[in-house]
Amino acid sequence: MDSFQIIGIDGGATKVSAWEIEYNGSTFSLGQAHYAEQYINQNFFNSSFTPVNIQTQLSEMNMNNIQLTGNEIKQGVVIIQTFATVINRIFSDKPILLGMGMPGLKSADKRGIVAMANGPRIPHFCDQLEEKLSQMNIPLAAPIFQLGSDADYCGIGEEYASEGAFYDSQFGYYLGGGTGAADALKCDGKLVPLDQTKSWLAKSWELKTENKLSLERYASAGGIQFVYSLKSGISVEELNREGLYPNRILERAITGEYTAIETLKDVSHTLAKLYHERIETLFAGWQSPFSFVNPNRAPLEPSHPYLGKVFDILIIGQRLGALMEKSKESIYLWRPFLSHLEMLISSNVKLDSQTKNHYLENGLEKMVHISQLRDAPALGAGVDAVLHYKQS
Repeated sequence: MDSFQIIGIDGGATKVSAWEIEYNGSTFSLGQAHYAEQYINQNFFNSSFTPVNIQTQLSEMNMNNIQLTGNEIKQGVVIIQTFATVINRIFSDKPILLGMGMPGLKSADKRGIVAMANGPRIPHFCDQLEEKLSQMNIPLAAPIFQLGSDADYCGIGEEYASEGAFYDSQFGYYLGGGTGAADALKCDGKLVPLDQTKSWLAKSWELKTENKLSLERYASAGGIQFVYSLKSGISVEELNREGLYPNRILERAITGEYTAIETLKDVSHTLAKLYHERIETLFAGWQSPFSFVNPNRAPLEPSHPYLGKVFDILIIGQRLGALMEKSKESIYLWRPFLSHLEMLISSNVKLDSQTKNHYLENGLEKMVHISQLRDAPALGAGVDAVLHYKQS
């Protein structure tokens, strides 16, 4: 492993974040070398780019007949260039073992993006990036084996990192809130991607509340901003111009602003309902506490292989975790979240007394863990690359 450099990359809708990953033979950690770059800072980035209609994208994907537009091709080149830029900034002259995560639906070989809600399709992403790196004389220790998902990589990071919270757990649930919401699950001591649980457990972004908003709105930084925007009547664009992000909304609540207080009340109660649903579904199967964003989604089955089990850790990560940590200094968000979750568990008729005692007598505050893992998706991407390399 000393013969090459491990780099993990978290590619998002607006920027790319790359980290050198350190490996000591059993655990992984983020190294000193780190660089992030926004796409908008690259030459020829089209800030007014409009994605192809998502139904058209899905139709072409299903027919295996991707018809890229000229604008998609140009925007894709800019994104590939951004990846190459961040890699070059932390390249240390050793061959690189590269792990990468990106949003969007992946090609059959998982090396390309064939549907993307907020950006261009890049069906030959890895091929293009490998060619670009070759032109820059940056050697690879092995071909890029896949574009992974940030949700899966959050779970992998928590499992293998030296400060990861999944490491000693048998049953755990992770919710990370950044640009979007990322769910990760561990059952019987093994990570279980939510793509494998879709018959009985839905991803948080698939679920919506009685007010028709996706639960992602209450878990992601941009989503919390959106909720505040709805209540205040101030557009998200205006909030961004004023720098009114979730941390500032928390500060406004502390100073007594009614809209900020109501926003955080909604967030804390909705997150409590989501974690309660996870607890209930694991033990007793899906009980339909939420509806689906996609009304045509197949109904969840009430039975699954882990019925009767309980979580030993519940994790809150990424920017949502940082916001929760900061809120401990106040009466908002963290305390109401725990209080409401405790009330929901206490009153749940599907949970037996032993299960309720498991969560409540031990103290939810001890069981709910705020992740200290910085940039979990990038770390998980690097770990995934190493695990694949060792198996191949």
